[in-house]
Amino acid sequence: ISVLISRSLLKSTHNCVSFFQSPSSPGKKKDTITTVADMPEPNILVTGTPGTGKSTVAAELAARTGLRLVDIGALAKEKGLCDGVDEARNCLIINEDKVCDELEDESDINISAGGVIVEYHGCDFFPERYFQLVVVLRTDNTVLWHRLEARGYPQEKIQENVQAEIMEVILAEARESYRQDIILEMQNNDVEQMERNITVVEQWVGQCRQS
Repeated sequence: ISVLISRSLLKSTHNCVSFFQSPSSPGKKKDTITTVADMPEPNILVTGTPGTGKSTVAAELAARTGLRLVDIGALAKEKGLCDGVDEARNCLIINEDKVCDELEDESDINISAGGVIVEYHGCDFFPERYFQLVVVLRTDNTVLWHRLEARGYPQEKIQENVQAEIMEVILAEARESYRQDIILEMQNNDVEQMERNITVVEQWVGQCRQS
């Protein structure tokens, strides 16, 4: 499938170094921003409300680009990076500091070296320097409702997540936490849109590798 990259994203791929040296976002703790020039491969965050297709998109991106995929939920469970269970939501409460320490472990993931795709339904606790691209997946409310229903989510949990999508909670987190010029909001309602989204990001990675 042939896909045209948006003008703002294309600008970043033509000059990855200057693009990734833009100032930190307002309200975010200032941090040394790692540019593509400082690492052989970029890091990408794929985030969004549960049910927007993060796992599928991130896994396919990893397969096509060769970047390492890190599912934060699975990592926290495997490494014991949790502070307990949220009984009301039936999910693990991750220890954000421990997760970041694990991502920075030079003997394993070593995110500072680049080449990592991180997938998680939250984004505001990662240091800004981690990522050169933040992909926020969006889904129409009806589509999201049916996806979560198919997962067997209880009605209350479905309503909570659909409301979060309506209120653009994850998108707002991203905008408050990262520079606007690295955030890519992508509608992900069906297979055609998913393929387009994956191809756009794959092209971005390819052009960054050439810069």
